[in-house]
Amino acid sequence: MRRRQGRAALAPLVLAALTAATACAPLLRDLGPLPPRFTGPPLSADAVVSEMTSVLAAEGITVEREPSDMLGRCTERLSGRHAPQTVDAALKAALARARSEHGWQDGPDTGGESLTLTKGNWTVVAGSDGEPAQGLQAPVVLSLTCLDGGDGSSAPAAPTGPAFTPAPASS
Repeated sequence: MRRRQGRAALAPLVLAALTAATACAPLLRDLGPLPPRFTGPPLSADAVVSEMTSVLAAEGITVEREPSDMLGRCTERLSGRHAPQTVDAALKAALARARSEHGWQDGPDTGGESLTLTKGNWTVVAGSDGEPAQGLQAPVVLSLTCLDGGDGSSAPAAPTGPAFTPAPASS
């Protein structure tokens, strides 16, 4: 009994939603394809990692490339350590060098203490992680994310195999 009342109450809501959707349809119009999300040729992960590693090394920050294990996304991560007294200045100088020598642009403001750069199909978010314990060097982390169009050298290939086909429903 309750099931019928629930369905009966749902029918007018569905009808109202369909009426509203069709009334708004003339307001929607095709504006054509979206502009590309980046300009210029797509950059490979190796090229981006090499540029970032070299600008950081020029400022005395040594980083290592961590393995990328996100399936279906091209991401990279560089991490290292630097003297806590100069880590912020060195990181800012390295990113200024990336802008002036390699053509990187300021990225979107993330609102935190991290710095963001973009170039081609890549975005780099750089920052130092808080205050280290007494006597330890400050951690430095760069997260590199590819929008699309990369060569896929950083993203593992999707597994290949037979496509999943659902079994027919039995009656």
